[in-house]
Amino acid sequence: MKIESMLVHGPVDKDEATGAVNIPIYQTSTYAQQGLGVFKYEYSRTGNPTREALEKAIASLEGGYGGLAFASGMAATTAVLSMFRAGERIIIPDNLYGGTFRVLDKVFSHFDLKYTIVAPDDIAQLKTELEKGGVSAVFIETPTNPLMDVTDIRLVADAAHEKDALVIVDNTFMSPYLQRPIEYGADIVVHSATKYIGGHSNTVAGLVVTKTKELWDRIQFIQNSTGGVLGPFDSFMLLTGLKTLAVRMDRHNENAAKVFDYLKGEPAVTKIYYTGDPASKGYEIQNRQAAGHGGMISFVVADGYDHKAFVESLKLITLGESLGGVESLICHPATMTHAAIPKEIRDRVGITDTLLRLSVGIENADDIINDLKEAFAKAKKS
Repeated sequence: MKIESMLVHGPVDKDEATGAVNIPIYQTSTYAQQGLGVFKYEYSRTGNPTREALEKAIASLEGGYGGLAFASGMAATTAVLSMFRAGERIIIPDNLYGGTFRVLDKVFSHFDLKYTIVAPDDIAQLKTELEKGGVSAVFIETPTNPLMDVTDIRLVADAAHEKDALVIVDNTFMSPYLQRPIEYGADIVVHSATKYIGGHSNTVAGLVVTKTKELWDRIQFIQNSTGGVLGPFDSFMLLTGLKTLAVRMDRHNENAAKVFDYLKGEPAVTKIYYTGDPASKGYEIQNRQAAGHGGMISFVVADGYDHKAFVESLKLITLGESLGGVESLICHPATMTHAAIPKEIRDRVGITDTLLRLSVGIENADDIINDLKEAFAKAKKS
């Protein structure tokens, strides 16, 4: 079955009990048991039919053994990181999502879980760090947030597995419709399902998919023990979002390519970060391991323009955190999504005060472009 059909039908197609074409919201905390120790479901923190249908769906789409649904993307990431012990080390890229950096730097540091920052496309540096020993996992985003660096998943996986390190891939920007990291050697995939999988800016959720049963068992134990599970209503919302993921991502792809073509000739923009740019370093890798370039573009506003006036002049495009919704969203990473990253690191990698991140929505592309044009005109300094 092709992925477009899998998204609509999934491994749990229709409700067994009633024949409902949509899996119902099983809004219950507990379940009647047939006898002592005889039950299908015990307690909704441990298992819920609506959440289970979602978990099976995302596992099938990512090509993994099993899936797990959490109350947010950070809850999902936190559960994965909770597998590791004091003294162990995680390798991370130098421009990953600020929330991931923050939880490592400010929370897991209390438990002596260490991290090392490596440029996402520097395989030689990665191998050097792996040779030092003590690395339990390599955590990558591809493309990275917000600078759209592309990491060769296969090369990272080969290098990490030689040293018995796991490979964790944040696949939020691509979704399983465009990229399936397990096919390229990843052990664990995480999503902020708040973004493209939900797709409508109305649900906060996280998903994890593991390659093996052993990893699923470990993370499911953490999920059940710590309790950061996704509720049945939000699980239902994500199941609904998955059904339209293919058509939405096709439109995001199409619109982002048109916006990129416009931005290339816009004098108010000095640099563009977009994996669909043939001149970008990761263009060939992206074409090899993904089925598209997604809807994310970051760009730097030229000195002759006021970036604050620009974002405040937008009318169609919304200034706000998050991404991946049907509506276009723009954010200022340095003060919003990546404020937790130390300024010296932000400045070094390019997360400057004039960098903006645009999540291109599914509106008419001409309307998006006209909104950008009008806002740039208003932002030009006299």
